Parts: sequence; structure tokens; C-alpha cells
Amino acid sequence: MKKIEHIGIAVKDLEAANATYNAVLGSEHYKTETVESEGVNTSFFKIGDSKIELLAATNPESPIAKFIEKRGEGIHHLAFAVDDIKAEISRLENEGFRLINIEPKTGADNKLVAFMHPKSANGVLVELCQEAPSANNTES
Repeated sequence: MKKIEHIGIAVKDLEAANATYNAVLGSEHYKTETVESEGVNTSFFKIGDSKIELLAATNPESPIAKFIEKRGEGIHHLAFAVDDIKAEISRLENEGFRLINIEPKTGADNKLVAFMHPKSANGVLVELCQEAPSANNTES
């Protein structure tokens, strides 16, 4: 693992949370994106080499909606940048960690992502993030 890539924060109202974090951080978000497969709208703020990702549910069945219903707004996950997500998944499985995703999937911000179950990391949902290959890159 290379660095903390971002901290994911579950919010009820993305527009209101953007205004809050704009005031807290003294800068505007640089990107918003919808991830249909997860039922979430995201907004990203850059802080040095790391990011804050705000996550708002697009439907009541999304993982973020269920998280907020159960725990309220707040830190949802901690994401780490990795060079080779498949190798990290394999390494963590070999170490005995429970993974939610054994194959990477497409996430926000041009990333391949996989999640480690919170029960394996002291109650913290851990996300692995790798830059997605560009369309011009034919490596598999």
C-alpha cells in the first residue's frame, strides 16, 4: 500500500455537505460523479496528496443509504492507493483477511476498487484503489 488515497464520508445531502467542506477546507470540490452500480453520488476534495470523498445515496437501497440509516452520517471508509490491486487482494486473502470483493470493480475517480470487510480491520471498511488502465492501454 502506497498512501491514504482518500477518506470516504457518508452524507445525506451532497449539496449541503459540499458547502460545509468548502468552508472547512477553504476550497471547492473538484469533481462530482455518479456511480450507478453503487447507487451513489460522489464529490471529491483534494487535500495535499490525499482526497476527501463525500458519498450520498441515490436510492434507499444503496449501501450508503443503509450505512446512514444504521450509523448516521460520518466516516464510511478509508481508501489506500495500491499499484497492483489483484496482488493486494491476493496478499490480504493469504494473510487471512475477509474481502468483500475478490475481483476489482470500477469505482469513482477512474479507479479500480475492492473492499475489505470491516470485521477484518477493527470495524473500518478498507478500500483498495488502483488507477484504472486508460482506454489506450491494452495490458490486461
